[in-house]
Amino acid sequence: MRLVVLISGSGSNLQAIIDAIDSGHLDAKIALVVSNRQSAYGLQRADAAGIPTLYFPLKPYRDAGQPRNLYDTDLADQIALHTPDLIVLAGWMHILSPAFLNRFPRQVINLHPALPGTFPGTDGIRRTYEAYQRGEVEHGGCMIHYVIPEVDAGDVIVKEIVPIEPGDTLEQFEEHIHAAEHRIIVEAIRLIAGAGSAK
Repeated sequence: MRLVVLISGSGSNLQAIIDAIDSGHLDAKIALVVSNRQSAYGLQRADAAGIPTLYFPLKPYRDAGQPRNLYDTDLADQIALHTPDLIVLAGWMHILSPAFLNRFPRQVINLHPALPGTFPGTDGIRRTYEAYQRGEVEHGGCMIHYVIPEVDAGDVIVKEIVPIEPGDTLEQFEEHIHAAEHRIIVEAIRLIAGAGSAK
């Protein structure tokens, strides 16, 4: 299964995928890693693993007054050159429009650090933690879902509940979430790869 992974930051989930491939736990190949931020450490992780990278920022489009869907169309064109079976958003901080998603139907999945139907959008970990402190939720979690135009609302592939222990700091809860993310992102890709090979 050929993967293209989109990142915006440290790339720890990208590293989890690389490690799973290297150890034989995941039968896949990362064809390209894309970042919208030049300083994203995930680009260095990709370089270290010998994976091609692409820096593709939105700012030049904004500065030129060009419409957002043009960025998504051009990004889709670049990714299509690598003929991906699956596109994995692993900490990608842009919402993708139909101009991108329609090019890759049911081929784009996203990692979200909250459970289905809770805390869509950014800061899911902090918002979950604060809701727990107010007694509004009993635990946190994370999920991998198919991407649709509505944010964090596509069909869920894998989810995992992450407890918040009494006395946990936000940083400790964040560590627990990231550990769960690393597990489920690999599990989701394996499930999709298995479904594809069973067809």
